[in-house]
Amino acid sequence: MSTVIEITGLPPERIVFSPSPLAELSFALHALAQPGHHPGLHGWTSSTTAALKQDLADRLHEADFLWSPAFSDISMPFAALPHAQGHPGATLAEDLDLLDQLDDELFVAAALEISCSSIYSRGGPSPLVDAVAREQALERATARGPRQTEFAHRLLADPPGVRAWIRRLFEDCEQAFFADVWQRVQVQLAADARHKAELLRRKGLREALAEVSPALSLEGEYPGAGGPVRIVVDKLSSGRTTAVDPAIGPGLTLVPSTLGWPHLMVLHAPGWRPVIHYPLAATELAGPPSLELVRLRMEALAHPMRMRICRSVGRAAFTTGELAAECGISAPEASRHLAFLKKAGLVTTRRRGRYVLHQLDLTAVARLGSDFLEGVLR
Repeated sequence: MSTVIEITGLPPERIVFSPSPLAELSFALHALAQPGHHPGLHGWTSSTTAALKQDLADRLHEADFLWSPAFSDISMPFAALPHAQGHPGATLAEDLDLLDQLDDELFVAAALEISCSSIYSRGGPSPLVDAVAREQALERATARGPRQTEFAHRLLADPPGVRAWIRRLFEDCEQAFFADVWQRVQVQLAADARHKAELLRRKGLREALAEVSPALSLEGEYPGAGGPVRIVVDKLSSGRTTAVDPAIGPGLTLVPSTLGWPHLMVLHAPGWRPVIHYPLAATELAGPPSLELVRLRMEALAHPMRMRICRSVGRAAFTTGELAAECGISAPEASRHLAFLKKAGLVTTRRRGRYVLHQLDLTAVARLGSDFLEGVLR
């Protein structure tokens, strides 16, 4: 089984490598909703979930129809807009502006369809205007539970209102956690996109695809030597699309992600420019620690004051003096406890000007168990 993208006659300059803030936010929301899919992000998903305000957590739960367990194509609106020429926005606000440009019929069809559906590649009218498509969309929603059913009915009854609600939700996610995520990853994503584009220019599409993922292969000679050329994506699903549809304009976009592993997503809906959303590398937990390190960590956490310090530095970075005042102990005593926690690999230290700041290493703590992590962050 595979997904096939026909690219015969596609000019090389129409192949775009570019990061997308909205696509990366979609993967972030998927990881929060399905943390078991992303064991290497366990520390981040646990700490982010624990820090969410209840109102935002409730709204994310209500809308996870859009990113869990599969993905809605509304995360890549640039692919449905000919004037965008396959280029995502540079900021989340720009991506959301592109999303606002989708008409209601297209938006509703994309929101209520999922790429793993057997009818995904067929196209057809929007559930907003076609009774049969509407019934099918509601059946899929019903199969996923009453919350998804209610969301689907709301979207069909009031597309503008729900669209505005979704945009506010994405904007609130940016304020709550995604702005920090994007600040950390955007340079890496942009560098990867530039590298892949340069590889395409210098060595050709076959070499560029090989670096994107071993699941991608090129059949035929690109850019063309007489005969069909296509990209084959090795997936446990079947699909087919073209990158030379005159209705949307020729082009193929490849979007890197730091959060996506192990998923390799392919947008191949009719009437949309094909998009390959690929992970930069496998995000894996580190190898098992030594028994000595495990013993040190257990010993470190057996002391009630060190547990209290973990709770403090799990929420923010503190200087030694601040921790001493926070915990009601002397600075030398706080320093001794911090030294023990650092030796156990549970606390990291960084310098900011003349201040030395200490913070809990959430990835290391997550390896001890989600109950402990949730306990110190509760």
